[in-house]
Amino acid sequence: VQLVESGGDLVQPGGSLGLSCAASGRTDAMGWFRQAPGKEREFVVAINWSGVTNYADSAKGRFTISQDVVKNTVFLQMNSLKPEDTAVYYCAAGGSSYGLGIPKSYDYWGQGTQVTVSS
Repeated sequence: VQLVESGGDLVQPGGSLGLSCAASGRTDAMGWFRQAPGKEREFVVAINWSGVTNYADSAKGRFTISQDVVKNTVFLQMNSLKPEDTAVYYCAAGGSSYGLGIPKSYDYWGQGTQVTVSS
């Protein structure tokens, strides 16, 4: 399965940005992780094929994940962005055996897309 991400950009604090990730095949779950410079990769949000979602505390109330199961595509709408949201955002796809928020649940990873929140 190959993942193609799009949507990363430079945005001002308080602004909004949408990311998308298209998979070449169906998997049980898809999600987003992010990695800021000098930090570990961290979970952001994920969704399984039946629509069950899991959000990191940092994403709750600001980010929304949705999916098009026919097109094997997930969308991440990010609102009220903060400078601390600056990171490379990675799309992930795979099963959910270990939980939606656990990296080892995912077998496939995208190349990453840069999101920069700065004035």
